[in-house]
Amino acid sequence: MPRVEPVITATFATLPLPDAETIIDIGVSFKIGSERHGRPTLPDAWPTGPFAGFSLVGRHSCAPFTELPAGANMTSRVMWEPPLRGSTNVERFMTRHGIGAFDELMARSISEPEWFWDAVVGFLEIPFARPYQRVVDESGGIAWTRWFTEGTTNAALACVDRWAENPGSADRLAVVWEGEDGAEEAWSYAELRRRADGFAHRLAELGVGDGDVVGVFLPMLPETVAVFMAVAKVGAATLPLFSGFGPEAIAVRLRDAGAAVLVTTSTAHRRGRPVPMGETATEALRGAPGVRHCLVVERAEEGLGPLDGGPFATRAVESEAPLLLAYTSGTTGRPKGAVLVHGGFTVKCAEEAAFQLDVTSQDRLFWFSDFGWIMGAWECIGGLAAGATVCLYEGAPDWPDPSRLWRYLEHHRVSALGISPTLIRSLMAHGDKAVTTADLSALRMLGSTGEPWNEEPWRWYFEKVGGGRCPVINFSGGTEVGGCFLSPHPVQPLTPMTVGGPSLGMAVDVFDEAGRPLREGVGELVCTRPWPAMTRGLWGDPDRYLATYWSRWPGVWVHGDWASIEDGQWYLHGRSDDTIKISGKRLGPAEVESVLVSDPAVVEAAAVGIPDAATGDQLWAFVVPAEGTEPSAELAARLSALVGAALGKSFRPRCVGFTELLPKTRNAKVLRRAIRGAVLGLDPGDLSSLDDPASLDALGRAVQFPL
Repeated sequence: MPRVEPVITATFATLPLPDAETIIDIGVSFKIGSERHGRPTLPDAWPTGPFAGFSLVGRHSCAPFTELPAGANMTSRVMWEPPLRGSTNVERFMTRHGIGAFDELMARSISEPEWFWDAVVGFLEIPFARPYQRVVDESGGIAWTRWFTEGTTNAALACVDRWAENPGSADRLAVVWEGEDGAEEAWSYAELRRRADGFAHRLAELGVGDGDVVGVFLPMLPETVAVFMAVAKVGAATLPLFSGFGPEAIAVRLRDAGAAVLVTTSTAHRRGRPVPMGETATEALRGAPGVRHCLVVERAEEGLGPLDGGPFATRAVESEAPLLLAYTSGTTGRPKGAVLVHGGFTVKCAEEAAFQLDVTSQDRLFWFSDFGWIMGAWECIGGLAAGATVCLYEGAPDWPDPSRLWRYLEHHRVSALGISPTLIRSLMAHGDKAVTTADLSALRMLGSTGEPWNEEPWRWYFEKVGGGRCPVINFSGGTEVGGCFLSPHPVQPLTPMTVGGPSLGMAVDVFDEAGRPLREGVGELVCTRPWPAMTRGLWGDPDRYLATYWSRWPGVWVHGDWASIEDGQWYLHGRSDDTIKISGKRLGPAEVESVLVSDPAVVEAAAVGIPDAATGDQLWAFVVPAEGTEPSAELAARLSALVGAALGKSFRPRCVGFTELLPKTRNAKVLRRAIRGAVLGLDPGDLSSLDDPASLDALGRAVQFPL
C-alpha cells in the first residue's frame, strides 16, 4: 500500500402540429412533385399516386440503410442564420488564406489535410519547441498514422506557459470555480502556472516522467486543472478517473494502465453531502499494487498550503508522446484505453474550440462535465489553448433547487456553454421559470454532445437558454476520436438537432451495408482519412483496436453511430450497437425516444430491444412520467400507439414500463444496456460510469404493461 501524502490545497410524435409543413417532430415535410405531405397521424404507406404502398420514411421514421422514395424531397426549417460579419475565428482564418466561402474551406481542409492542420497550428500559434518536419506520416498504415513528426511540444506550453510568461495575459483569469455551497476560487494564468509548477516539482521528486501514467481521481476543482498540466509538464500521461467511480472501477483502470501515481482528494461534495473520495481511493489501491504513490489534494479547511518550488521547466516531448490515457466503458466489462497524444490532441481541441465554439481569449467557457469524461479534458485544452477562462462547477446542476445551474451561468457571465441533451431534458421538467428569470445575456454560443437530440428539448435549449440568438453547436465524436467528427460551425445556417456536417479536416461519410456512400437514408458513420487527435491504438491491445474500428471495410474507421445526410444537413440516430431489429427492419432507440417524450405525460424515455424468437427483437420502452401522472394501461397503450403512428405499426412497443429513474452516467447518457440487463436478468457489462445506483433499484420497481 503506497503512503498517502497530503500535497496541495483547494479553496473551494407525433406532436400536435402547427402546420401542414411539419411532420412527426422535426420540422420536416415531404414533397412529391408539387404536393407537400404532412399530417398529424401518418399512414404506413403513401395512400395514392405513384408511390402507393411505399412506406413513409424520414429522419425519425426511417430504418437504417433505407432510401427515401424517388422524388421525395426532405426539407427542414432553418432556425439560426449566421451574421457573417467577419468576426468569428473561422472567418478570420478564411480571410488569412484568401478563401471566400466556408464550403470551399471545408472541401480544401478534407482534400488537403496537410495544408489545413499546418495552417491551424500557425493561425492558433500552437508552440512547438522543435518544429515538426512532416505534418502527417501514414507509412505505418492509416490506423497507425503519426502527426507532426520529429517535432517536440507539450500541451502545458500551449495552455499555460505561453500565457503566464506574457505580461499582457499573465493576470488574465485562467480558471474560475464554484462549489455547490457557493464557495469560489479564481486563478490567473500566472497563478495556474505557479500551482502546476509546484505539483510538477513534487512529481519529479517522485521520479515521475516520460512513459509514466498518473491517475487523477478528482472532482472539477481548480487543482484538477493544475494537476493535469503538471503531469503534462513532466512528460507523463494523465489517466482521468470519473469522480463517481467505485473502488473496483478505479483499480481496473489503474492496473490496466500500469499507473505509478494516483492523485485524489479526501472529500468531494454533491447534493449537499460529502463524498468520501479518499476512502474510495484507499480501497481501490488495495487492488492496484503497482501504484507507488498516492498524492492528496487537500481542501482549504484542512489547513495545508499549495506546493511551491519555483518555476518548473516544462519538458518538450515528442509530438506523439501520450498526454491522456482516456478509458471508455466496454459492453464486455473490460474498458478500452484510448491513447491521446500531446501534438494531435492539443491541436484538434484548440481547433474545435476556436472554429466551432468560436472561443477567444475574451470568453468564459463552461462545459458541464466530469474530468473523467473526454469533455473535461477537452474543456481544459480547448479553453486554455485559446487563452480563455475555463469555468468549473463541483456538484449537481439542480441542487439545492432547479435554478442552480442558471444562477451559476449568470454569476460567472459564461459566454460559451456545453451540456448534454439528456441533462436539458431533465432540467426542462422543472419548467421555464428557473432559466427565464436568470440573466443569461452573456451567452453567445451553446454546445452539446453525448447523444442525439429530439426537437422539443433542442428548441427549449435554443429558445429558453440561448434566447433564440445563440447557435447550438452540436458535436459528435468520442473519446477514441479525441474530439468530434461532426459539428456545425458558426458560419452555417442551423436547423433543429443538426450536427451540421463534417468538422473541418475530417473526411467523414455515411455508408450503407455494402460500404457505399449513402444519402437520404440512415447508415454507418465512417471516416476515410486519418486526423491528428485519433487514438494511437487501445492501450496494450492493438488487435482489439483494429478489430473494433478498422475491420469492417479496408482503411475505413467505423465509429458505431447511425447517421444520415438530408438536404446537406447531417443528423445522428444513436449507437448502431443499440439498434433494434424487428422482422428484419432496423430501428434506432433515439427515434422511439423522440416520439415518446413528445407526449406531455413523459419526461424521459429509453427504448431497448428484447430478443424475440419470431421477430428478432421486441421493442420495450421505459419512461419517467411527468409529475402528477399515474402509470396506467391506458397511458401505456396511448404511448405505444403514438410510436406506431410515427414510425409504423410494426414498431409499436410490446411493453411500456414506468420508472422513477433511468440509469444514466453523470454526463446524463442513458445506459440502455443496464435496462436490457435488468429486463433479461443478464450481466450488463461495465456499469462503473453509472451515476446513481438507485436507478437500477427503480427499474426493478418499474410498473410494466405488456401490450
